[in-house]
Amino acid sequence: MSDAGLRAEVRNWLEVQWPGRLRVSATMWEATPLSRAWMTKVRDARWAVPRWPHEWFGRAYSDEQASIVEQEFDRAGAPGAGQDRNNLPANTALRFGSDALKKAFVPGLLTGEITMCLLYSEPGAGSDLAGVRTRAQRDGDEFVIDGQKVWVSGAATATFGMLVARTNWDVPKHLGLSFFFFPMKQPGVDVRPLRQVTDEAHFNEVFLTGARVPAANLIGELNDGWRVLQTALAYERSYMGDVARGPRHGERAIDLVALAREFGRLDDPSMRQDLARVVALRRLNVLNSARAKASLEQGTSSPIMSLGKLAMSRILHEEARVRTAILGAAGLLTGDEYPISDDTNFLALNAYFTSIGGGTDQIQRNIIGERVLGLPKEPEADRDVPFNKVRGG
Repeated sequence: MSDAGLRAEVRNWLEVQWPGRLRVSATMWEATPLSRAWMTKVRDARWAVPRWPHEWFGRAYSDEQASIVEQEFDRAGAPGAGQDRNNLPANTALRFGSDALKKAFVPGLLTGEITMCLLYSEPGAGSDLAGVRTRAQRDGDEFVIDGQKVWVSGAATATFGMLVARTNWDVPKHLGLSFFFFPMKQPGVDVRPLRQVTDEAHFNEVFLTGARVPAANLIGELNDGWRVLQTALAYERSYMGDVARGPRHGERAIDLVALAREFGRLDDPSMRQDLARVVALRRLNVLNSARAKASLEQGTSSPIMSLGKLAMSRILHEEARVRTAILGAAGLLTGDEYPISDDTNFLALNAYFTSIGGGTDQIQRNIIGERVLGLPKEPEADRDVPFNKVRGG
């Protein structure tokens, strides 16, 4: 099919099928009946993952033609396309899951019927994820899980978690990890919310005590979870490099130029320079992200994704500084009666989410330095030491 023919097909399908504005969750751990019904239509029409093979709801399109699908969905304001780039658990399952696991999980992951949280970080293993101590002990056709995870977004509502746990303590830390799709709704799973500075509680601690996961839910090979995790992290960083949380009171705080005009700051030469810098950073990140994704093969990882993730962090903090400067003393106000000021404060505080989630800014700089620029690696004394010999607090 020609590009023009494909564009017309997608546009015509959306004109008939898209019901207009409806609430569709932007997270992978929450969905609504309306959103699931819509996502099912998109999946069954093979628009959700057009780059994927036919047997897994795809059309085997090139990246260029898949981008046409995404453009038409964006134009209509319809969600659901582009999941072959941004649906973290579905892409991980497609790359590393057995056929039986893909049949069990992929259809529901594409519609939101199955929702996932990320059971990665631990109190003693955040920046160094290879140091996780959550234990997965084989017991027949299941693994018994004991340990603690932290900073888990959406743990209270997710039906499954992407779990990294240690299955071999006698080998170096990177070699003894395994990756599971772990059922969250079971005895032995205790989810405790963590109150954030934005007065929300999206993050959670998760305590796992004798919880169980079927051996069939192993993603990739036993003790090869580090390789699976790198692919999952690449998708997460790619997504975080593209999008960020919006304001709580509408969109007025988003357009910085309009905000500067409203508060009489647009004629200030210094402010105009700050605005131009933010616009340039946004545009550069879009171009860099497109370049990185064009070179990323399905189901692989790339250190280039760290560039976009780090750039988005800088953009959000810079935008927060400029918003605060535009408002001046009004930026001290908060509450629903002052929506612009409240959003300005919310966005400034929430910028730290991107600085920390998916690997801190400092970790992204290490990755870029070592794996993109080829600079010498930092010393890692425990890298080749059996994990049961590693000293820990």
